[in-house]
Amino acid sequence: MEDLLEKINYKKFIFPVAVGLILWLLAPIRPVGVDLAAWRMLAIFVATIIGCVTKPLPIGAVAIVGFAITVMTGEVKIDDAVAGFGNSSIWLIVMAFFISRGFIKTGLGKRIALVFVKIFGKKTLGLMYSLIGVDLILAPATPSNTARAGGIMFPIINSLSHSFGSTPEDHTARKIGSFLTFGEFHGNTITSAMFMTAMAANPLAQSLAKSVHVNLTWMDWFIAALVPGIFSLIVVPFLIYKMYPPEIKETPNAATWSKEQLNKMGVMKPAEKWMAVIFGLALIL
Repeated sequence: MEDLLEKINYKKFIFPVAVGLILWLLAPIRPVGVDLAAWRMLAIFVATIIGCVTKPLPIGAVAIVGFAITVMTGEVKIDDAVAGFGNSSIWLIVMAFFISRGFIKTGLGKRIALVFVKIFGKKTLGLMYSLIGVDLILAPATPSNTARAGGIMFPIINSLSHSFGSTPEDHTARKIGSFLTFGEFHGNTITSAMFMTAMAANPLAQSLAKSVHVNLTWMDWFIAALVPGIFSLIVVPFLIYKMYPPEIKETPNAATWSKEQLNKMGVMKPAEKWMAVIFGLALIL
């Protein structure tokens, strides 16, 4: 609790509170057709969004404050307000985010990527397939494709590119860096569509389908996406390799580099082992 209080920046409350109050007090001159409850909800919503930008508290805490104000002012009954917490799709997203953070924090995601690079990274195209393969493995447990690509894959790609002397700063990106980035971007998009838990929008699509009496389970989604997904993951990197070829075709140093990085990480830590077990159990269950 003390740590949370230390993070409070009271000055940053001024702007969202002021805007929220102004909108609230402007209710008498609201547009025709907008009822009072809807206008007040708009005021709370706008204030909450501004609070998420100014961050007087962490975003989660700001959202809870907005939630509490909505209930306390009587705009929404408490039973209706908490109804969404019983939605299985919402919990699916939340738990997958926890697992995603675990992959990054424990270093397990990085270790998996380095192992793939060590085994398959002798040629540039093989290196690309190995990186996309890591994305494919991590996708079921990472409901944010941005977190997966930016938090796990990009640091690996960036380090690899620098090890081959390929950086945008000195205009050598076409050596290998731009190819790996471009390929991972497309691979990440494909894996995001292959699993219900691969990006946050997928469970939302499941919920929308359910509203019209179309029930999709995790396995239904996976089975439907498996063949087109695998086909795309095989064909798209090859097409990029032909249409946007890297200057460096052979990458014998990638295996050595990945081995050095793995040696720096040391043996697999207990936290990584637990993360692997939890991920496996969650996926099976």
